[in-house]
Amino acid sequence: MKWKDRKYGEESPYIPAGPFKIRLPFIHYRFEWPDYVQGLLMCAVDLSAIPLLIELLGMPFEVALAIVILNGFFYLLHHLLGDPAVPGWITPAIPLIMLYCQQFPEGPERVHALIAFQMTLGILSVLLGATGLAAKVVGLIPSAIKSGVILGAGLAAVISVFQIGGRFDSFPWTITIAIGIGFYLLFSKHFATFQNRNPFWGTVAKLGIFPVIIIAVVVAPLFGEAAWPTIQWGFSSPDFITLWNEYTIFGLGFPPIMMFITGLPTVLAAYIVLFGDVLQTKALVEDGAATRPDEKVEYNPSRAHLIFGIRNSAMSILGPDVTMCGPLWSAMQVVMVERFKKGRKAMDSYFGGVGSFRWGTNTGLLLLPVVSLVEPILGVALALTMLIQGYVSVKVGILEARSQRDLGIAGIIGAILCIKGAAWGFAVGIVLCFLVFGKDFFKGEVDQTFVKDQQADSEKV
Repeated sequence: MKWKDRKYGEESPYIPAGPFKIRLPFIHYRFEWPDYVQGLLMCAVDLSAIPLLIELLGMPFEVALAIVILNGFFYLLHHLLGDPAVPGWITPAIPLIMLYCQQFPEGPERVHALIAFQMTLGILSVLLGATGLAAKVVGLIPSAIKSGVILGAGLAAVISVFQIGGRFDSFPWTITIAIGIGFYLLFSKHFATFQNRNPFWGTVAKLGIFPVIIIAVVVAPLFGEAAWPTIQWGFSSPDFITLWNEYTIFGLGFPPIMMFITGLPTVLAAYIVLFGDVLQTKALVEDGAATRPDEKVEYNPSRAHLIFGIRNSAMSILGPDVTMCGPLWSAMQVVMVERFKKGRKAMDSYFGGVGSFRWGTNTGLLLLPVVSLVEPILGVALALTMLIQGYVSVKVGILEARSQRDLGIAGIIGAILCIKGAAWGFAVGIVLCFLVFGKDFFKGEVDQTFVKDQQADSEKV
């Protein structure tokens, strides 16, 4: 059956394949050109991973570009295999992963640490997805520790921008202006009201942080913090040969087993953050589906675990990536849901929207004019992503607490996690939870301070 034959209330056509539902463009879903064009522009955010890879592993730009393109290819797996999501990075965990990997000397040893970390996270995700144990594993972790990890991840994201030698020192004016505009567009109550009254600003709001990146392209040269972009024509030139010879197991061999063991606390911290993204994806998809009864859209957390677990496992072998492979790009997921809500004429199928968008970002990564336009301000794009994620993570981390005691413990865990890493943060959290809660270690407590927030959370889920 083709996409045109879908009846009211049915799922989009697919080819069954075990836990997966294969959907191909033009056959099982209508190609949505507005989302494809938006993807061409928004690939700038994907490219902002390049400064991280250069900083952490010391790799050339073309090698880092090869990793970004590989990651972009694996983004397609989600909608092709039946997951109604716009996948992205595990953004809040990036500072934690950077801090962990920097404990090892730059060179083969640090690359091995990153390979072992991503492979462990991938295998863990696949196992939890295959067994359906994901929710149970996270449910066993005390709220104080979950709150501390998410809070610490948010603080670490902000610290990575403003620490001595951080990106703010290189782009002080550009980051100040960009983050000011970005926070206004994304979080301001005034702009939320304003965009509903004016179609132009409504369109700007749906582009996520892309307008801010374009502003940064202009502002950075005006303040002498970056060069004007030199637009080049043709196709980008990723260096896969150097990548596989110098930064993967093909050239460096398999990491020592001890690296898999030492990385476990940080892997668990990254997974806690990742699981929060899974819950957020579920809530967003269900919100859109409630408005569009003409298409049945199903979000299956176990299937999502299998897909991003496969992505992380494959990337650890083909091109280890510090941003990791996460289940959600929250800003663009919101944009897709809002377009989906406008009806079948605007977006025939949810899978058509998310699929066309990710086909667009992949095309943009291959076009040299797009890559060369944003290359001078990739550090700004990354700082913007970190600060926005820091804002969200701190808010979510605090709301994860269920009592004032939880919040006090979480604050200590978060601070230690930023300074000493995830292993120390978990160890201190476990000790404090035993000392404070005793036999109620897993249950903790709920006090009146957080009752309202807990009720609001349950209503959302």
